[in-house]
Amino acid sequence: MKKLLFFVVVIIAGIAVMAQNHAVKPNLKSEKALTGQAIGLEGLNNNVMGEATKTRPAPVLKSTDVVSVVSIGTSANAYGQANSGRANLNLNNNANVITNFHRMGGDLDPGGYSGDLGYDISTDGGMTWTNMVEVWIAQENAGGTYFLDAARYPQHGLYNPAGNTDPDNTYVTFACPTTGTTNGATWGGYAIGRANVGDPTDTTRHFLQSPYNGLYLYVPDGFTLNNLGEFWVTDVNTDWTSGTGVFNNALVITHGTWNEALQDFDFEIFPLECETVTAASPANSAVEFSPDGQIGYIVALADIGEVSISEGLSYYPVLWRTEDAGATWSDPIPVALAGEDGIEAVLNYLSDEEIAELFLEPLPDRDEIPFTTAFDCDLSVDAWGNPHIAVVVGVTGSDAYTISTGISPSSGYAFTSCFLLSSDDKGNEGSWFGHQVGRPVSFRGNFGELAEDNRIQISRDQLGYKMFVAWIDTDTTVSAENNAPDIWARGYDVATQELTQDPDGNDKPNNVTFGSEATFSAYYFGMANEVFEDGMGNYTVPFTYQNMTPTDPLQPIQFKYIQDFEFFIPVGIGENGLAANDFIKVSQSSPNPATTYARFDIMLNQAAAVNVTLTNMMGQTIKILPAQNMHEGSNAVSIDVSNMPAGIYFYTVETGGESLTKKMIVE
Repeated sequence: MKKLLFFVVVIIAGIAVMAQNHAVKPNLKSEKALTGQAIGLEGLNNNVMGEATKTRPAPVLKSTDVVSVVSIGTSANAYGQANSGRANLNLNNNANVITNFHRMGGDLDPGGYSGDLGYDISTDGGMTWTNMVEVWIAQENAGGTYFLDAARYPQHGLYNPAGNTDPDNTYVTFACPTTGTTNGATWGGYAIGRANVGDPTDTTRHFLQSPYNGLYLYVPDGFTLNNLGEFWVTDVNTDWTSGTGVFNNALVITHGTWNEALQDFDFEIFPLECETVTAASPANSAVEFSPDGQIGYIVALADIGEVSISEGLSYYPVLWRTEDAGATWSDPIPVALAGEDGIEAVLNYLSDEEIAELFLEPLPDRDEIPFTTAFDCDLSVDAWGNPHIAVVVGVTGSDAYTISTGISPSSGYAFTSCFLLSSDDKGNEGSWFGHQVGRPVSFRGNFGELAEDNRIQISRDQLGYKMFVAWIDTDTTVSAENNAPDIWARGYDVATQELTQDPDGNDKPNNVTFGSEATFSAYYFGMANEVFEDGMGNYTVPFTYQNMTPTDPLQPIQFKYIQDFEFFIPVGIGENGLAANDFIKVSQSSPNPATTYARFDIMLNQAAAVNVTLTNMMGQTIKILPAQNMHEGSNAVSIDVSNMPAGIYFYTVETGGESLTKKMIVE
């Protein structure tokens, strides 16, 4: 009897597992994360060819007006931007400086070494450029033409001292991997430094070797330099010394703080715990801060075992939050894409016909589909300190941690979708919703030994009221793979949660490059961290890409800058982020729970007197803040809760005949 009972339990358990993991049809195309970074040594012989292209008979979607494209810097080969972080193009609106950071060499640097670094700079909104300003020269020779401090996959930001508007007083700040060989046969070092824009000879250099404080330096994914003047870098703590990557359950965080006396950055490198299921390494990571520099997030595409339907199977975003400018970070926060707690827009982006094309019978319910992210993402933070993640989402393939990338016969799109995932409560569980910004028709492109996926990225306006998402996609009439890409883009208004439309007024993205010289050739595009704006609802989104020989990425490349791609987001959402018929908006307090001070923002359509009242669960008034005259736009409020008993409270903001109430927790 006991044996029979055990047999029944095994059958029930098997049925339960099958119910959760419905079988994807065999022979469907899928991809796994790219592992190991190609180094791009000159003279290396590559015989693998990319997919051949052919003339495109007609566009899939109507394009935008043709954009203007200008040539800027050059590089020795195409390996500078490939499969790496996205902080190659950086805009600082306060100083009106935009920079493109890259490896040296190419036509504008005859005989230049690809392990050296430089930048191209514009101080007039991207109209004119000074190119090839060199800031890092490799000098740690290991014999012959090989240098241990040769830089690869560069990322950077602009340090602009508080209150400065003079471009000459800004500093280009960078952190890049090097070919140090102390983490496997190739990697293991960082190149960190800064360069004075006003004096190109004034540079600093820090060459670090792995392991650094027991951490293995590899190829960083994320980089940001926030408005407090601090830079942050994210890497994955992976040990390649055996020749095979071993993930050590942590991210590697590099933090730089400006030292006025040294006129350089002090920096620290420390681990951020990220324990994953079956030691599966995160596919990607990113970091970003709110416009005021106080609230920040690190995101990794990982599986930490806290989303049951995804455990051991799929990637999903995992967040860490800081509300004190990075002094402390929260425990990891999983963002469930799938299952009962999945994001509604993700659960419903596939049609019934597409689900039938993907799965064997019996077909799964939508909350039984094992959705997964793809293998790269980007991150931004809005005016209210809420995170926004740009990421490609799809269905897990037959193997764990893969994504189904075939094309649906019924829709003509790939089984994936580009998403903007947003939180309205500081990234906490249950606060996430999604917007499908576009359905691509391709996924991965192959260029010799290089490969690149949709390369999805995000940008914001300076104050964090608008978000902009972009990616690359190739028309299948041109190439069966993503080998002849155009840039596609979408704008998003945070306050109204509305997306821009295509030129025909459809709920679709815009093709940025079709009709220009970048048509079918926007390889390894970059998107700036911020956009230009004119105060009248026009937002110019800066893009770069590299003009390259797709079948031979070792050939020199030319960087191109797109000058005038614009979104018009009608006024009705003013610069203060309020809808025209809203007089007041109040953010959620942070931290929540609070122990000493609780902070929140009050947004006003115009200057007004404001009253704030704090009450407890019984409706009793605990505190009344003195009436304040507040200005149009964002106003910060701080309440001392250090002497209040733990519990739930409510803060009510009254002005202009309107009142809004929010809940906060004191512990």
